[in-house]
Amino acid sequence: MNEILFIFIIGIGATAVMDAWSILRKPMLGVPLPNYGMVGRWIAHMTNGQFRHDDIAVSSPMRGERVIGWMAHYLIGIAFAALLIAIWGASWMQSPTIGPALTVGIGTVAAPFLLMQPGMGAGVAASRTKQPGTARLQSLITHTVFGLGLYASGWAIQLIYPIS
Repeated sequence: MNEILFIFIIGIGATAVMDAWSILRKPMLGVPLPNYGMVGRWIAHMTNGQFRHDDIAVSSPMRGERVIGWMAHYLIGIAFAALLIAIWGASWMQSPTIGPALTVGIGTVAAPFLLMQPGMGAGVAASRTKQPGTARLQSLITHTVFGLGLYASGWAIQLIYPIS
């Protein structure tokens, strides 16, 4: 298996694990499902030069925002998988370990804290939300689950198609 295919598979797999967690936490913890349509709206507004919103939910809807948001969600997951392989290389592909996967997964929480949330009007690290501490904890847990998904996906590939 080549490196590009491996990256795509673990990125998609880890993102799917994160989505499964989002579905499970709704009945368990009462946390609403993420609305990737708002991410799509934010991205779509960038084509008009608007990169920051006071509240993305009240910004004008954009055509295709749900599709854009979901595509971005999975493409970002693939990009973070590429980061894992760029740092730890082929040796991680051959023998996935949990430490690097968790390091990248937890590290990716910087993206929503420092880029997405401020750009969408929630402030740095959700500081403008009703419950910033809860929002931060949920982001940290979700990105930790993403890291576990990177590890699980890498491990699953080794079971199905061992890389030597």
